[in-house]
Amino acid sequence: MKKIIHTILFAAALAAVPATHAQQPASSRIFSRVVNPDIPSSMTLCGKNVSLDRTDMYERLDRELTSMAYTHGNTLLTIKRANKLFPVMAPILKSNGVPQDILYLACVESSLNPRALSPAKAGGIWQFMPATARQYGLEVSDEVDERYNLEKATAAACRYLKNSLSKYGGNWSSVLASYNGGPARISSELGNQQAENAFDLYLTDETSRYMFRVMAMKLIMENPAAYGFGLRTHQLYFPQEYKEVKVSGSVADWASWAKEHGISYRQLRDDNPWIRARKLTNKSGKTYTVKVATAASTSRAKQKRPVFNSNWVRE
Repeated sequence: MKKIIHTILFAAALAAVPATHAQQPASSRIFSRVVNPDIPSSMTLCGKNVSLDRTDMYERLDRELTSMAYTHGNTLLTIKRANKLFPVMAPILKSNGVPQDILYLACVESSLNPRALSPAKAGGIWQFMPATARQYGLEVSDEVDERYNLEKATAAACRYLKNSLSKYGGNWSSVLASYNGGPARISSELGNQQAENAFDLYLTDETSRYMFRVMAMKLIMENPAAYGFGLRTHQLYFPQEYKEVKVSGSVADWASWAKEHGISYRQLRDDNPWIRARKLTNKSGKTYTVKVATAASTSRAKQKRPVFNSNWVRE
């Protein structure tokens, strides 16, 4: 008897389901709408107009812009971090006569992750190799690594880029390519291939794509909403305010030092990622500037909320 009742109830339930749902084939399911980003006919890069009318130029930018637009997590994080870091980086570029578009090179290099370290041991937001960092005046040791000092590394990047610019007769596409592929390789290929700029070079896939990744990052970050990104002001990361403490001697234990200055060891290392060990020997007596965040700036409820680019938010 129970079996008969169960059969009747199942039949009734099945009859109540609309035929369109009960009989809908798997192939007719509705997928999320996917929109291809629009590719402009031209754009500016470091103050120079770049035509995208040539077939390969169009397709190379389309590849990077499409990929970057749909890599939502990294792109969102980069925009949020930029609001915190660009106010520090942009004035350094300006004071050194470096175009603001170079900010997007840093975004491509590290997604603005202050702790970025590549498998090849390139470190920091600008992804300097240790030897190159030392060549441009940065200290790299077991206790101190100034590739992770935002101000010093940005100034060093400016020196590096301006040196490259002088080699390539003011051609920024070649400068960008050399940042990825190395100046010796790009200089050699420009001569061997009888080309005037890196856009016309046949290079390894990574280096050939590099300039277009910077261009794609610029397009998205100058107008995120046009590529489907929607952020509100409170979702950005904000610059912190610091007291600067000069340290000219040794530090036996940074954790104790941090506690004496009213912050945690975690806060000390987050705000001063150039500190690479628990102690500072400092036999040379060099003076280091240590940032100690104010209490108000470490509170989301109390900190100031400036927006670097009004296009980044919907409000």
